[in-house]
Amino acid sequence: MSELAVNETSIPGLYEVDLDVRRDERGWFKESYQREKLEKLGLPHLEVVQHNVAYSERAGVTRGLHAEPWDKFVSLAAGRAFSAWVDLRAGESWGRVVTLELSPEKAALVPRGVANGYQTLEDGVVYLYLVNAHWSPDVEYRAVDLWDPAVGILWPIGSAEAIVSPKDRTNPPLAQVEPMTFD
Repeated sequence: MSELAVNETSIPGLYEVDLDVRRDERGWFKESYQREKLEKLGLPHLEVVQHNVAYSERAGVTRGLHAEPWDKFVSLAAGRAFSAWVDLRAGESWGRVVTLELSPEKAALVPRGVANGYQTLEDGVVYLYLVNAHWSPDVEYRAVDLWDPAVGILWPIGSAEAIVSPKDRTNPPLAQVEPMTFD
């Protein structure tokens, strides 16, 4: 059993969350998101309107880096993933990077304007995210090149071996991304 904990990272508003996972001979159980407990520990309120799931068949699937106009709580139901975030919001933390390995025991709250990306470290990864706005394939968002040297993310699986969508392979370098501002 692990203990529920919330810690803000060096990117303002990006929180690392240790989840309480209870294991026995049958497997495990966790409360993926329990608002009252998490808010008591300092996690900001998230008004969830949608729950999304991304399944990755193979290790090396790499998605991102996308900065959508909504907040999201990301966690895994199965597997392990190397996660990376880049702050694309205007301000002093612009371009700051945080990385973390997600597992069923480790989650994160990602604020809007912070680019989210991850790489699966094993087959059969189930990535969950709760969001506070409805997803649409037509939504415009900022993105940044996964392998931009200026960002400096040390992905466990290199670009030649990674499984990446054609769209994500054309994301611009950080120097070409306009910082996001919000009213």
